[in-house]
Amino acid sequence: MKCPNCGGKNLGKIGANQYYCWQCFIELTLSEGRLSLSQVEEDGTLTTLDDLFDEVELKAEANGF
Repeated sequence: MKCPNCGGKNLGKIGANQYYCWQCFIELTLSEGRLSLSQVEEDGTLTTLDDLFDEVELKAEANGF
């Protein structure tokens, strides 16, 4: 598994189908073969980063999930 944002492999599982990248500090959610990336804000809310990536980059199998 690798992070589509930074390419790092230092991912931790934080929940069912949820992962966290310890290199670029984003949360990844796996749903129906597609990743959704979110930035965790200071107040704990999530801001989506999906609009920064192509559909191909967000495919789970392309990132080893």
